[in-house]
Amino acid sequence: MFTQIISILKDEPRRGNPGKFSLEEIVQIIAVACEIPATSERPVSHWTPKELADEVVKRKIVSEISPRSVGRFLKSSNVATTSKSLLVKRKSTRSKSI
Repeated sequence: MFTQIISILKDEPRRGNPGKFSLEEIVQIIAVACEIPATSERPVSHWTPKELADEVVKRKIVSEISPRSVGRFLKSSNVATTSKSLLVKRKSTRSKSI
């Protein structure tokens, strides 16, 4: 499974600053996202980007990461781990105008 993830995430070198996270760190973050949050004693039924970011910092996979970066990694990986979303979708707080 990890070789599939690596092949999906592998990319050609680009100009500019190198990425902040290594390929191994990204793979480990995705692996945590595939776990059930309760096994990490998280009080949620599905991972949120914030809970997942907090968990990977707690496990010392990375020293810091934003929930937005976590969401981008999972969105770009296209890993089919479950029929349900790995992350809870946030409900819009905006009211719709008619």
